[in-house]
Amino acid sequence: MCFSAGASFGASAVLSVIGVVVIKKAKSPYQIPFTSIPFIFAVQQFSEGFVWLALSYPFFAPWVKISSYTFLVFAQMVWPICVPVSVAMLERNVKRKKIVFCFVGIGVVVSSYFAHRLFMYGVQPNITGHHVAYKQVHPDSWGHVADMFYGIATLVPTFLSKTKKMWIFGLAITISYIVTYIVYTNYILSVWCFFSSIMSIIIYFIVRRMISDHKNLLHAKVNEHNLNKVGL
Repeated sequence: MCFSAGASFGASAVLSVIGVVVIKKAKSPYQIPFTSIPFIFAVQQFSEGFVWLALSYPFFAPWVKISSYTFLVFAQMVWPICVPVSVAMLERNVKRKKIVFCFVGIGVVVSSYFAHRLFMYGVQPNITGHHVAYKQVHPDSWGHVADMFYGIATLVPTFLSKTKKMWIFGLAITISYIVTYIVYTNYILSVWCFFSSIMSIIIYFIVRRMISDHKNLLHAKVNEHNLNKVGL
């Protein structure tokens, strides 16, 4: 979250609650990666809360490096792998699942690039205009290309998925990124995560729909079985 330590910690608490509710609804191990997304958001927001504290109060200054690195690991390295993996795990269509897993490969490459850049050249976080800016100085010119493939890895799979309402999740991510890019260009990494609570609520409804469809399928099979017994 982009406004204060309190906002980040508050968002983390809310996302944790949503995470508990969502993950309890998981009925299959294949649903765990997707239902875990709110928890991952929660940890990310919690780490940025400490970035705010470390930059605002000398007592917390020793935490600035570990907290900012933790935030960027989630923001730049976890999501381009986590999103396509979670979407692929939910996909029932075998052909489409294989296609989505191709985007996992793109995510791994993108994540590796950002990991190399972060741990080789570091980051300098600072508070500017009530937002946290993560300044990363590096000699290569691949940043914009990596950003593009980051978007491809995290967005495209949600629109390819046949999971009901998954496209809404993808649309929410897309709109939030566009709005953040236009309004908060210099603070994308921090501000974009402001929308994480909205995305987590969408995840709740997607999971609820999956469970409802699963129950309807079971009821249909039971009714079919009973009809077959009557026919016999």
